[in-house]
Amino acid sequence: MVTKSRKSSGRRNAAPKQTADAFVWEAAPGKLHPVLKVARMPLPLLKGIDAARDTLIENTRRFADGLPANNALLWGARGMGKSSLVKAIHGTVNEGRKGPKRLVLIEIHREDIATLPLLLRRLRSEKRQFLLFCDDLSFDKDDTSYKSLKAALEGGIEGRPENVLFYATSNRRHLLPRDMVENERSTAINPSEAVEEKISLSDRFGLWLGFHNCGQDEYLAMVEGYASHYNLMLPREELHKKALTWAAGRGARSGRVAWQFIQDLAGELGQKLG
Repeated sequence: MVTKSRKSSGRRNAAPKQTADAFVWEAAPGKLHPVLKVARMPLPLLKGIDAARDTLIENTRRFADGLPANNALLWGARGMGKSSLVKAIHGTVNEGRKGPKRLVLIEIHREDIATLPLLLRRLRSEKRQFLLFCDDLSFDKDDTSYKSLKAALEGGIEGRPENVLFYATSNRRHLLPRDMVENERSTAINPSEAVEEKISLSDRFGLWLGFHNCGQDEYLAMVEGYASHYNLMLPREELHKKALTWAAGRGARSGRVAWQFIQDLAGELGQKLG
């Protein structure tokens, strides 16, 4: 009886519970921790990234319907909504879906990438569709865990399970620092092969979606969208003036800066966001 109990417990740890649509992969114990409420923005609030939004939501819907889809790398400027977009699309795609047809989002931390093959083996026999998400993915000079990711995405005799897709965000297009790539070119016996080994990881992503710094008009559109959604009543000219002053103080304009301004404004007006 004791042996059966242990086996049963191990199986429960391996398989996602049907009641949750989001999990965090805890590599050390090898468990999937359920997340009952995902911290995400409504999709309409994400401004200035329309092309990336439309491409990614179509790719995600196809995958959720059991159709072929591509792994996606969202790369570019900080604070422009890369991770927010992934989480928002997950929620949007699940609208109207029930039971096993609901797409499951699993977050895997950058430092746990080496355990990705273990997670894939656990998900391979499941009937639901799983979207694996790694935020701020990048690799440094002596880091070899990128080889595990390369094998998991396409390589190896097992291949990537048909019910698993991988989305990653990164500030780096090739997931590696530029000085690391340049160093390989200057010091390797065969520079072209050395660089190819490092940057070929990004080729495993069928979709490359670039996110770039926004202009003043896009930034103000983000601020206006947030203010309208949360009913922060302020004359348009005053709202713009405060938003631009906030951005000047931060030395940047982005979706993240716009959201930080809105949080400050809501506090100033004595209103809650929610």
